[in-house]
Amino acid sequence: MSDYDVIVIGCGPAGQKAAIKCGKVGAKVAVIDERQVVGGNCLHIGTIPSKTIRSAIIYLSGYHEKKMYGDNYRVKENITSDDLLYRCNRIIRREIDVIHSQLVRNHVDVISGHGHFLDPHTMRVEDTVGTEDYTAKNFIICSGARSYSHYNPPYDNVHIFNTDDILEMRYLPKKLCIIGGGVIGLEYAAMFSLLGIEVHVVSQYKSLLPFVDRELIEVLKGHMVRHGVVFHMEEELSDIHVAGPKDVRATTRAGDELQFDMMFIAAQRWGNTNTLNLSAAGVEVEDKDYLKVDSNYKTNVDHIYAAGDVIGFPSLAATSIDQGRKAANAILQIDDIPYEPLFPYGIYTCPDISMIGESEENLKKAGTRYETGVGYFGDTAKGQMTGNSDGMVKLLFDPEDHRILGVHIIGFESTELIHIGQCVMINGGRLDYFIDTVFNYPTMAEAYKIAALNGFNKLKVSMPRELTTTS
Repeated sequence: MSDYDVIVIGCGPAGQKAAIKCGKVGAKVAVIDERQVVGGNCLHIGTIPSKTIRSAIIYLSGYHEKKMYGDNYRVKENITSDDLLYRCNRIIRREIDVIHSQLVRNHVDVISGHGHFLDPHTMRVEDTVGTEDYTAKNFIICSGARSYSHYNPPYDNVHIFNTDDILEMRYLPKKLCIIGGGVIGLEYAAMFSLLGIEVHVVSQYKSLLPFVDRELIEVLKGHMVRHGVVFHMEEELSDIHVAGPKDVRATTRAGDELQFDMMFIAAQRWGNTNTLNLSAAGVEVEDKDYLKVDSNYKTNVDHIYAAGDVIGFPSLAATSIDQGRKAANAILQIDDIPYEPLFPYGIYTCPDISMIGESEENLKKAGTRYETGVGYFGDTAKGQMTGNSDGMVKLLFDPEDHRILGVHIIGFESTELIHIGQCVMINGGRLDYFIDTVFNYPTMAEAYKIAALNGFNKLKVSMPRELTTTS
């Protein structure tokens, strides 16, 4: 039996950073993960594979070059699943080496196997060889989340997949059904449609991504429809079965039978806690198997903390990293700055969406006065040069003091561009910053200045005539 100061359960973004933080200050720390290699779900089945496949599709399909060279342009004519997975597997192998090196350098013991609590201070880890018990003064649960669906089709990883098993895909379908209109479902629908695949999205809800600005959603939906995506909203399927090779059948509520080559189930996610035997440690489990924590990421048990997707919203790799470090700091009694509530969202559809701060819908509900400014990528020279003229930067700001209330972007590299708005907002910046600041030319970032000028001009129009300046 080995004794540790801290045992971290799970080696995803939250677990890695929590363990490394503990190791840096000399604590005896171990990270337990059921895989034989490090990285967690984020590296092996989630964020990294899906975004790498997306990058491969955008490049090989010639997505950005089509506006310049025509709709038939492609870097590679016959794109296969091997083309997509080749890039993916290379990135995964590289990231495994990087993460493992970081853990070793910081004296973190890596224990492979499935762990569960025997009591509040003891974990039993089982692997293919046998079992071993480990004790610790403190624990940080970073076990992530798992797919959960009320659909129970015959998953065979040939015709019907859970999106966690996307790397098992051995051919590209001609007609694909994705059940689920959430972030994961829309990301896969958007990227596969670029390959000329007929994609059908089935969602039980009335609208897509209700937390995203409606104007951006309309742009996204229009773009996806033009690329062949068919939406079945407020719909559910039943009697899902494989009728033959590349022949998946399902029945709609109205009794119509649909046929596809392949089906992905993009289900909701639940906390990955159901096999940890948390009752033995006295840890309370919330709805959908998530864990409730306080501002220091402590559960209801004083020496057991949790971070990352296992605690639910916002379930982003970026926030999980910060949560893991902060949980470690709390255990180590290291003073920490409060959690920054302004964090960006990134949705890796095609085009991608990113946002930070308030939405128009929330401002309207709160009765808050605001104005908008919009800068279209098509109005930038860089957008035209790179074939990225679709999309826009949308600024929400206070019409009185010009303070930025929200930034919403759709278009190529929006997940990079959003950080300009993030820095301005966190530092209390106003619309004037974008107007008075010189941006490199030509760049996509110029859209911020265009949006700011658009918003400022709206204010001038709305002012009494005697208060406006004349030339």
